[in-house]
Amino acid sequence: MRYSGVVPPVRRAIRRAARVATRGQRRRVRLDNDARRAQLLFLARKAFSDRSYDEVSIDDLAREAKISKGLLYHYFPTKRDLYVAGLREIADELVERCTAIPSDLPPAERVRAGLDAYLDHITQHARAFVSLMRGGIGSDPEVVAVIENVRRRLADQFLEGSPFAGMLAGDVRFGIAVRGWIGFVEAVSIDWCADPKLSRNDLRDLLSQILFAIITSVAPQLLQT
Repeated sequence: MRYSGVVPPVRRAIRRAARVATRGQRRRVRLDNDARRAQLLFLARKAFSDRSYDEVSIDDLAREAKISKGLLYHYFPTKRDLYVAGLREIADELVERCTAIPSDLPPAERVRAGLDAYLDHITQHARAFVSLMRGGIGSDPEVVAVIENVRRRLADQFLEGSPFAGMLAGDVRFGIAVRGWIGFVEAVSIDWCADPKLSRNDLRDLLSQILFAIITSVAPQLLQT
C-alpha cells in the first residue's frame, strides 16, 4: 500500500532534520587548519606521555578529536609524523623558554636564570619531556635530528649570546665543553624528572657549579672579567 502525498513529505522532513543535525555536529567540531593541528598535537603529546608509542592508537586520537581518521591523516600522514611533530613542539618551547633571558645580567646570573627557565619548563611538562626525549621509537634518525637540533641551538645561544662572545670566538675547547655540559644537563634532568632525589634549587646549583668548574678549566679568563 502506497501513501502518496503523505510519506514523501514526511521522509523529506526527516532528511532535512538529519541534514541540519549533521551540519550542527560538523559546526561543533570544525576548526581552521592551525587550530585543528594544534588540537591534534595537544592530544598526541598527552597520549605519548601517558602511554608507550606502540600503545597510542590513531583511531583513539581521531575519536577524541571528533574527526575521521582520514582527516587526521590529512594533517599527519603517519603516527610517526605526529610523534615527531610533538617532539619538535616541545623542543621549540624549551629553546624559547631557555633563551628568553635578559642579556644584561651578569654571566653567573644568566646561567642560573637559564637553568631556572629550563627546570621550570621540564617540571611543568615532566611526563611529556621524559617520554619524548627518551625516544619512544628508538634510534629514529628524525627524532635524533630534533634532539640534536635542541642541543645545537642551546649551545649556540650560550656561546653567541654570551657577553664574552668576542673573547671566545674560535675557542674550540670551550665550544666542545659547553656542548658536553648541555648533554650532561639533559641526561641529569631526565633522570631527575623520573626520580627527583635533589630539590629543584639543589639541582640548579649543582649544574651551575659544574659549568663554572668547566669554565675554570678551559676558559678561566671568563671568571676574572
